[in-house]
This record gives sequence, C-alpha cells and structure tokens, in this order.
Amino acid sequence: MKSPIEHATNLAIHYGHKLERPVVYTQGVSLSGRLRLHELLPDSEDPTNDIKLLVAEHAADPLGIFTGSEGTANYAGICWADELANATDDDSYLDLLQSISDLFGPSVEAGPLDPDIRVEDFFFAATMLGRTYLSTGDSKYIDLLAEFLLSADTLQENGLWWHCKASPFFWGRGNAFAALGFAEALTYLPEDHPSRDELLHTHLLHLEGLAKHQDESGMWHQVVDMTDTYLEFSATAMIGYSIARGLREGWLDEEWRPIADRAWNGIAERISDQGELEHVCVGTGPLATLDEYVIRPYTDGLDDRGGAMALWFAVEMARLEAGV
Repeated sequence: MKSPIEHATNLAIHYGHKLERPVVYTQGVSLSGRLRLHELLPDSEDPTNDIKLLVAEHAADPLGIFTGSEGTANYAGICWADELANATDDDSYLDLLQSISDLFGPSVEAGPLDPDIRVEDFFFAATMLGRTYLSTGDSKYIDLLAEFLLSADTLQENGLWWHCKASPFFWGRGNAFAALGFAEALTYLPEDHPSRDELLHTHLLHLEGLAKHQDESGMWHQVVDMTDTYLEFSATAMIGYSIARGLREGWLDEEWRPIADRAWNGIAERISDQGELEHVCVGTGPLATLDEYVIRPYTDGLDDRGGAMALWFAVEMARLEAGV
C-alpha cells in the first residue's frame, strides 16, 4: 500500500488546480492541501506560482467574489489565503482572508450561520475565523467562533450530531463536518481561552461516539449508526483528519492512533493512481426523512469533495508519521 505522502503527491496531481466561481470550500481545501504538501516536501515542485495565478482574479477583487447569494460554504473556499500569504510573503492574501471572515459576523444571531444548527457551519466558520484570529490577533474572530460552537445543542446522548434541527438524522458527512469543525477550532483556540475546555469536552464526546461506529474496514457509513448503509469516503477522510490533527496537536492521546490508522487504510484502499475515489456522497442539504439519507446517491471517480479531504488527510497523516 502507498504511504500517506505518496497518496498526497498523487492526489495533488488531480486536485487543487481550479478555483471557479462561485468559489466553494472543496476547491479551496484542495489548494490548501497542495501548499501543505510542498511545505512538508520542500524539494518537491513548488505550486505557489500556479496557485497565485488560479486565485488572482479573486484576490484582486475581494468584495466582488460573492454576489450576496452565496453562503458559508462559499466563504470557506478562501481557506488557503493564510497559507498562500506565508508562501509568498504577501500580506494582501491576509487582507482577503479577513474581509471574507468578516462576512460571518457581526454576531451569531445577525450573521449567516444557520440558526437551525447545520453542522456544515462548524467547519466553514472554524476554518475561516480561526485562521483570521491567528493572522490578526483580533479576539473577536475566535470569540465569535467559540460562541457559535457553544450554542450548538444538537449533539445527542449517543455522541452523534444531528445534521440540523430540521433533519434529526446522523448523516455521515454531517458528523464529519462537526468533527472537522471542532478540530479546526481547537487548532486556533488559545490554550487559555475560557471556552476551550468545554469545546474540547464536546469534541471528545463526539469522537468517542464516532469510534463506536467505525467499520472494521476503517470506514464510516453514510448514516453513521446504520451498518447497512454504504461506506462513505468523504466522511471517513474528514473524521480521520480530525483524529490525526488531534494526535499531532496533542489533545488526543495515543489510544486514538489505531483508529486514525484504520481510517487511513480504508481511505488509501479507495484511491486509484488516477485520483479516482469510491463512494463519495453527493452534495446534500438537509433532508426530510431518514430514508432520503439512506438512498442518497454517491459518485465513483474524480470528485472534488472527496479528493480535497483525502488530500488534507494524507498530508496530516504524513505530518503525524514525520512528527512535524
């Protein structure tokens, strides 16, 4: 089986080479993944100039990227900006990051975050607001993020999140968005932030709930607690990344390593040399019935959702193995 760094190198050939309008998180994560891979392998071909060209029209017109009809999934498509700023020493990308993060405000109630507590927003908010806090030092960004995550009240006694209040079902990628969002938040949240302990406790409850439902293949199911639903690629990559990040950052202990390794093995077996993937659930908003989640279609082959998250997961596992 190929190593994480070998899979990351392969995935970076097939993903992270476009940023279309409307900008969306999947393509943004892939750009970030290419930058992270080069940081880990500095002797590899540098993607920086290519990515600068891909994002040039967006960086030149930060107020024109979005027309007003887009939402948080689109805003998170700028999640590469701080990494590109670091790679180029060009702070204009940080200005872009901040201008887009400002769209998440001015408050939980008055901004675009869904009051129905859609778990996708956990990730979209965390990856942007956390980065902006780190680059600006302005606590309003991390405080808004913490307030939003603390307001989320749909984690159930079994340790799993509903997709949202209107869809009280344990969708695989929905739970993966929750895990990924908390992992991103904890990456940026200061150790002495008054909300950190409570948010970490919630995150651990969730991961413990997820661990109970990991398939022997290492994968998680389309509906987490229904073993007769299909093994879903994107959820496994995102959950695996969240665990690998926690191990690398130190808020998870080594007992979680086998769970991350099993998740990686499951993902690695489902990536072809051509970057094709197996069983990536299609785009999914809140659905009215459990059966709609059960029968939700999936794609096989090239897929931006799955490819982006697999690239992040592969690089994170490579970082974990390298101890960096």
